Amino acid sequence: MNAGMLDLYSDFLILNDRYATATSLSAMTGQVVSHDKITRFLAEERFDDRLLWKLVKPHLRKMEQADGVLIGDDSFSEKPHTDENNLVGWYYDHSKGRSVKGINVMSVLYEVNGTSIPLSLRVVRKGEEGKAEQGKNEVFRESIGQAIRNQVKFRYVLADIWYGSSENMELIKGRHKKDFIFPLKTNRQVALSAGQHHRGQYVPISSLNLKPGGRVNVYLKGVGFPVQLIKDVFVNKDGSEGHLYLACSDLTESYQQIITQYQRRWRVEEYHRSLKNNTSLEASPAKTERTQANHIFASVYAFFKLELMKMKLNANHYAMKTVLATVALKAAFEKIQELKCGIQLCLNFA
Repeated sequence: MNAGMLDLYSDFLILNDRYATATSLSAMTGQVVSHDKITRFLAEERFDDRLLWKLVKPHLRKMEQADGVLIGDDSFSEKPHTDENNLVGWYYDHSKGRSVKGINVMSVLYEVNGTSIPLSLRVVRKGEEGKAEQGKNEVFRESIGQAIRNQVKFRYVLADIWYGSSENMELIKGRHKKDFIFPLKTNRQVALSAGQHHRGQYVPISSLNLKPGGRVNVYLKGVGFPVQLIKDVFVNKDGSEGHLYLACSDLTESYQQIITQYQRRWRVEEYHRSLKNNTSLEASPAKTERTQANHIFASVYAFFKLELMKMKLNANHYAMKTVLATVALKAAFEKIQELKCGIQLCLNFA
């Protein structure tokens, strides 16, 4: 692995505010690093989770605590003008109500004391007939297992509703003896006692008379241990009332403790936004699978750099980008004054 080039390229992704091309990076270095060298770097390297762990491990070991959490989620990077391949394909976008073309990325973050550290990065690959070679839940389980094998200290696994399957719950609590908090759909089948669970007597969550602030222990269909179920009520942006059912495998947590812990899941949303806005995730014109995957890896590594700088400077990613943009603007202003030297402009509009 060419560590120097990865460091340079990831720095460039933080500074970049347009297409992240090899030509632009070469120009940034004053052609000290050639366009061809950058292109070869992106085309020949093989970045994976093992390298990501190697890069973040020294920092994580200094920060990790028993109350850390693992957060799993996937994000979509649009590529409307890129040809389809095993990485670039069509996915249904629920926010737009239609299919869009792009790359789907599955990540697992470690969050502790407001700092997010990417532990796993998998680009979803599609094989024959456009089907994913590995489902997102399968990748999610592998990533959690890898964190366990790496002996990462954490208390909870958090994810959105798409990852609250019985298989995921059984893996986390039944096999790894860790706890989780997952939201559940209202049609999820539950039993209100161990006896009903053994007899197969289940009812949908929507039929329960569960009040906000209340808790009830239930058995989910397909899960061999009880979980604590709560109902969270919130107000949407349009003023309407929404509700969310959360299942927690720790039966001792209070209602408010469960809510507070699950709110930490928002860190992964901030991670996705920062990748797109601050580390040029969607700015690469790369066409091949290898260069596309390596660019994404470098973008995630650039996010990690911003997290380390955030801790040092006590400033968020956007504030640091603003500082960098201001410095660049000042340098550009000084340069234009130099270029204008000796030019007489007539500004008399009378």
